[in-house]
Amino acid sequence: MEKRSLRRKYICIVTPILLISVMFYGLTYGPVSISLSEIWHVFFQNGESVHQTIIIDVRLPRIVIGALVGGCLAASGALLQGIMKNPLADPGIIGVSSGAGLAAIITMVLLPQYGYLLPIAAFLGALITSLVIYLLAWDKSTSPVKIILAGVAINALLGAVMNGIMVVYSDRVQSVLPWLAGGLTGKGWYHLNFMAPYAIISLMLSFFAIRPANLLLLGDDTAKLLGQKVEVQRFLLIILASLLAGVAVSVAGLIGFVGLVVPHIIRILVGDDYTFVLPISIVGGAALVVFADTIARSWFDPIELPVGILLACLGAPFFLILLRKRRIL
Repeated sequence: MEKRSLRRKYICIVTPILLISVMFYGLTYGPVSISLSEIWHVFFQNGESVHQTIIIDVRLPRIVIGALVGGCLAASGALLQGIMKNPLADPGIIGVSSGAGLAAIITMVLLPQYGYLLPIAAFLGALITSLVIYLLAWDKSTSPVKIILAGVAINALLGAVMNGIMVVYSDRVQSVLPWLAGGLTGKGWYHLNFMAPYAIISLMLSFFAIRPANLLLLGDDTAKLLGQKVEVQRFLLIILASLLAGVAVSVAGLIGFVGLVVPHIIRILVGDDYTFVLPISIVGGAALVVFADTIARSWFDPIELPVGILLACLGAPFFLILLRKRRIL
């Protein structure tokens, strides 16, 4: 017990330092390398105009967006895994991200004049998908396994619908393809201002979910004996997870595996208590996406690899390891 407590304290210190480190790495590294001293001059002493443009107008907003996207996806995955008591519960795998993605594609392809409503549309898509999954799994009560199986089926259906829209409107798809791969290419202050209010509010609300998430981990029967309305709490937590996934998808596209990998690793390290799992997952998810995006835009020069592809290459092996160890279902 003392060993776990010490490990928790250590990780609570290390993860914020890790996030700050990868953010500075993202500022310094790229096709144009910029030293820490030059970054200092840019922020505090009016550095060179070229460096100022690169850092302030290009890298800084992209890094902050990556941190918010990673935090939202990790928080969504952590909540879903707690609700369903299964490490398979990731917004990308059970269909929540696909619901947000379908709504976003409809907005971008069919209703481009309403692009400013993209975060709301993505949230509504994720929410409606979550409700459909919840209703399909309902039989006097819900079970985590039923929700996951229903989600996998819905995920496949929504993927087919998205592909159908792209085939029918093939002349409008070019701008959507990078978004489908998941990435932060070309994201700037406009996109940050676009998503930041939704992301910050969602992440703040997620901290109110710590107590009900911990109670649900005790099991439905125990939670009911403690006076908790289990189905209501599960429903509200699913809505919150949908909001978090929808916010991330609306800007970054279909980035997968962050919500699967990060919370699961954190849970292995610190245990199941959401007092630690949720905040550390948020910071860890932010660090992972910022780091992966820096690699994706820097290591493959002269091309820029979508970060969603890189994270899939990292996340898929982890998923197979879970399967191999029979830690799924």
